[in-house]
Amino acid sequence: MSSASTNPPWNVARPPRAEGSTFLVTGGNAGIGYFVAEQLSASGATVVLGSRSPAKAETAMASIRARVPGARLRAVRLDLADLSTLRPAVESLEVDRLDAVVHNAGVALDDPPRRETGEGHELMFGTNHLGHFALTRWLMPLLSAAPAARVVTMGSFAAKSERLDLADLQSRKDYRPKRTYARSKLAQMYFCLELDRRLRAAGSTVASVLVHPGGALDSLTPARPPVHVRTAGARLGAAPAALLVQGKHAGAWPAVRAVLDPAVRGGEMWEPRVFGLRGEPRRAPVWNHLTDTRVATRLWDASRDLTGVDPGPQH
Repeated sequence: MSSASTNPPWNVARPPRAEGSTFLVTGGNAGIGYFVAEQLSASGATVVLGSRSPAKAETAMASIRARVPGARLRAVRLDLADLSTLRPAVESLEVDRLDAVVHNAGVALDDPPRRETGEGHELMFGTNHLGHFALTRWLMPLLSAAPAARVVTMGSFAAKSERLDLADLQSRKDYRPKRTYARSKLAQMYFCLELDRRLRAAGSTVASVLVHPGGALDSLTPARPPVHVRTAGARLGAAPAALLVQGKHAGAWPAVRAVLDPAVRGGEMWEPRVFGLRGEPRRAPVWNHLTDTRVATRLWDASRDLTGVDPGPQH
């Protein structure tokens, strides 16, 4: 109650200032991640774009600078599908603390066949969940060095109707791309909440916050050429959908609020206000199946075994 009265109303167009802070956005070169980076850069913070492609990161940074005068931007090469590269990537940040990371990058495959990372993990589960699980391990010392850092995980509305198959996390027995993607995002969401429980139990200053973008379509997203080009036909065709869903610029709002709003707390879930699909960000009840700590603990243990690291508070 008190936090609501002491903090000004949230304005998506005018985020609070955050000079001196450093934020990392995985997949910050395209899609929702690009808009998270663009909006966070308007706070005055240094924003680091994590991207597999240095060239795409440069293009994205040029686009942000054209819209945010004086934006403080950096890029780091980050390939979440290759776990062996994550520790060197974090070391290349060359910062003594990190105030927030937005776990946004993701792979979505539309068609079979099933694909694997170099380490033999199913590509979507291996990138979206295991990659961020392992990355958090290497970021934790930098996050712990900040006064009140946040790990913000970008879930997906698609995960609401899914359940994890703990006996087939890698979809070896039954691979269906849309379901495997949704389950990889569900795994991320379980991880986010379990991470916060472990941080709280350890008395850590780091908070883990869950967000999802609702329904975010390219066709409703404002143009950011050459990062995102929207045709007139796509804009007209998407007009009816705008009653239910939104563009990726608005899909970024919950993550930006989770990073910058002092009233946000660890273990919370933030989503678009209207049916969880569109509108300004609001705090929402955590979905019932995500509160199952038994599933979360078993997933954590399996992820630790698959990656060889534990991202919990370091002792």
